[in-house]
Amino acid sequence: MTRTLAAALLVVAGTPALAGSPWGQVRDTHPGPPEVIGGYAAGCLAGGATLPLVGEGYQVMRPSRNRYYGHPRLVGFVKGLGREVSRRAWGRVLVGDLAQPRGGPMDNGHRSHQSGLDVDIWFRLLPSASPPLSREETEETPMLSVVQVGEGALDGDRWAPRYAALIRLAAENPQVERIFVHPVIKQTLCQTERDRDWLQKVRPYWGHDAHFHVRLACPPDSPRCTAQDPAPPGDGCDEGLDRWVEELRLAASIPKPTPPPAPRPALPSACKAVLAGRPAPTTLGAVETPTRLR
Repeated sequence: MTRTLAAALLVVAGTPALAGSPWGQVRDTHPGPPEVIGGYAAGCLAGGATLPLVGEGYQVMRPSRNRYYGHPRLVGFVKGLGREVSRRAWGRVLVGDLAQPRGGPMDNGHRSHQSGLDVDIWFRLLPSASPPLSREETEETPMLSVVQVGEGALDGDRWAPRYAALIRLAAENPQVERIFVHPVIKQTLCQTERDRDWLQKVRPYWGHDAHFHVRLACPPDSPRCTAQDPAPPGDGCDEGLDRWVEELRLAASIPKPTPPPAPRPALPSACKAVLAGRPAPTTLGAVETPTRLR
């Protein structure tokens, strides 16, 4: 056993993932059959698939992060979304992070995205006729917020109605469990959409002002996948949402200290084998208790 692998297994056996997490050092997917093990914020991925960096109607951003892997259902979802966007002549979708090759905790950027069922989609569409971005452009193109928090409104120069249509297109896919957006975006959708049934899947959450976060439900091939609680009934366009937007607007001008990161929950014990590239044992390990929204 190499020193790197020995250290990796010690981290998986413990609780928090620290800087230099071994999950981010793995460069290839697990060789076994596809399976999601654990939860979205405390899990791993066996038998993951690789999303090509450029495909019909989409392109992966920040490929140097090596976070363009997922359960085959997630990779298929992104490809299908790109094809449909291309068919509708909306442009080319810019795809942010999926998961690391074998899932697991990341050094930075996310507490979720661990199980190969999450993907970020930028609020930006490139013209269909333009060539794909260069590798340098995929690394340096800024991801810009479409929200003016201090005004409690969207940025009219950056937001486009087509983004609402793109969110709806994703939400109407039966595999999608949740979509997370900034509260101001959710409030705007509540005010502008006539048919609001699909908004039940669209949940307001901190951040998510420059992208929306799509989360798929646990796939049938993954009995050890920890599902989320069902989304609350209704479209979520209520007074609680309005209060949240107003609180964010009032707090925008007040400097806020950065809170210390919360400890991460332990990973299922089967993830030790996934990290090591061995077949995942069939006994169930401890799994995360999912939160209501994330």
